[in-house]
Amino acid sequence: MISDEKYLKLINYLKDLKKVLVAFSGGVDSTFLLKAAKDALKDKVKAVIIVSPYMAKWEIKDARELADELNVDCEIIRIPIIDTIKRNPKNRCYLCKKFIFSKIREIAKNQGYDYIVDGTNFDDTNDYRPGIKALKELNIKSPLFEVNLTKEDVRILSKKLGLKTWNKPSYACLLTRLPYGEEFKIEDFEKIEKAEKYMMDIGFKAVRVRCHKNLARIEVNREDRKKLFDEKLLDKIVKELKEYGFQYITLDMEGYRVGSFNQMISSE
Repeated sequence: MISDEKYLKLINYLKDLKKVLVAFSGGVDSTFLLKAAKDALKDKVKAVIIVSPYMAKWEIKDARELADELNVDCEIIRIPIIDTIKRNPKNRCYLCKKFIFSKIREIAKNQGYDYIVDGTNFDDTNDYRPGIKALKELNIKSPLFEVNLTKEDVRILSKKLGLKTWNKPSYACLLTRLPYGEEFKIEDFEKIEKAEKYMMDIGFKAVRVRCHKNLARIEVNREDRKKLFDEKLLDKIVKELKEYGFQYITLDMEGYRVGSFNQMISSE
């Protein structure tokens, strides 16, 4: 265990919680939190992994492997697409988290866990995050937020701890690739996941394929945009994504940014 003051502050916070369930996605924040919980509470911690049509299969696989590497017991919860989010409303994240964490609360109650914790960090309040309201209503603890750990703090400390997720790009559920207010289909998630996995496999670490029905809007890191000036590569990408079900393939010239669909809400 490292001696960094910020990490020790987190460890002490977690020790006070006694026995916890960690909502675990395998991302940068939740992996760091799970490691800290394991250091603080030993065997009094358990990871809960959500499986749903709008969760990428490769991310679920990563999460299970990471829980094993950290020697933490994990439980899988299968979550359906609830009726209230089928048209992707602007408060989708609130409705979804309220449903998911209510299910996790049932597990906590039945198995004798004192608290449920999630990986919300101190920077997360800078974006449109209606799900945070649901966490507060259900008394879900966010230790990283409570001890003022930012995303940069989490990455730095993760590297010191030897966690391979320290430089993992941020990820989010596949619902964030779809415009608000439009009804989606299961096939949308399948083609988005395939398209993003393909883009990652050919070297684009941070990528989003936003789905506008039969049109794909590709966002890559600003510094990676120049790679797409290669006509042969563009032809390969177009051919591949059309095979997944997209009819039109476009590049967002502004590049990747977190929650680009949230810009509409911010402007409102």
